[in-house]
Amino acid sequence: MKRIALLGSTGSIGTQTLEVVSEHADELRIVALAADKNVALMEQQIRQYQPEAVCMFREDAARDLETRVKDLPVRVFAGMEGLIALASLPCADIVLTAVVGMIGIRPTIAAIESGKDIALANKETLVCAGHIIMALAREHGVRILPVDSEHSAIWQCLADNPKKNLEKILITASGGPFRGKTRAALAAVRPGDALKHPNWQMGAKVTIDSASLINKGLEVMEARWLFDVTLDQIEVVVQPESIIHSMVQFVDGSVIAQLSVPTMKLPIQVALFYPQRRQASTARIDFAALQSISFAAPDRENFPGLDLALKAARAGGTMPTVFNAANECLVRAFLEEKIRFTDITDRIAEAMEHHTIVEAPGVDEILDAERETIDGIRSRVRL
Repeated sequence: MKRIALLGSTGSIGTQTLEVVSEHADELRIVALAADKNVALMEQQIRQYQPEAVCMFREDAARDLETRVKDLPVRVFAGMEGLIALASLPCADIVLTAVVGMIGIRPTIAAIESGKDIALANKETLVCAGHIIMALAREHGVRILPVDSEHSAIWQCLADNPKKNLEKILITASGGPFRGKTRAALAAVRPGDALKHPNWQMGAKVTIDSASLINKGLEVMEARWLFDVTLDQIEVVVQPESIIHSMVQFVDGSVIAQLSVPTMKLPIQVALFYPQRRQASTARIDFAALQSISFAAPDRENFPGLDLALKAARAGGTMPTVFNAANECLVRAFLEEKIRFTDITDRIAEAMEHHTIVEAPGVDEILDAERETIDGIRSRVRL
């Protein structure tokens, strides 16, 4: 029985993780759940999965939840201290981090220091603190198991191949709902348009990132840390059908790809059961019906987010944090219809220009850079 602490249980990844747990209830058990503010859904999850401890990040939500579940033997925590407590629970074997934003960094560090394996679905943890996280994981002998579909695919393709055999990682992108649109056309799109992803069902923030191609930039930054490669060894290629989730090219020119229908339940299950595989309820590819799989280069002119991410990654230090923090703030503003879609990348570029890099930052310096970036954007854009 593998015991799981799930941080971010009410979001898209969290709810799909619980579906996987339900399908494998004889082998997986939830011992902790954490979420931001969705008290009603958290109460349902507690009653169904009976965790030992839970956390609501917002303290008012935690008080409400505590009242709702006072008939149950469950401990209720709140805030960052609560997330860290759940990530460090002695009874947990693995911590799946699916919280959104940089609040995932400290709990991930706490889990690693407690000797827990990490099933990682929180991009910001490696984008902003990859130099800290990967060194800590090596120090404590902890595995970082990727949950993002692209990184899971790369991980599966690499298998036990020695690193010296690796030539290039190819991260695939669907192109999102706006593939083929010009910059002028993109200026007029609305949040409802951007949330209509052609292939994937994801949370709002990740869906907007996919529409802007910023998601691919974040994934490139993650991949360099996860697989210990240079940025020059990573290539992004558009694969509109979202059947190939990423590929690995070896020094002899051969390429191995991981294919499946577009569902997050598969990479979640792969991470939770690694190194074994289990039967899954997910649909299978019908190759006869598929008929073809197509590829294209990313449109860097109309979607500059990818190149901005690469610029931030090459600059290093606190610059990836600035890129990430600016994007989070601006995506929220776009969803609230305070800015245009094209303003997201324009304002990210502006934030990067205003930043003075701190080299090899610690967690406090990373969080300071996040706050300064958001404050700067709000003052310039008046959000």
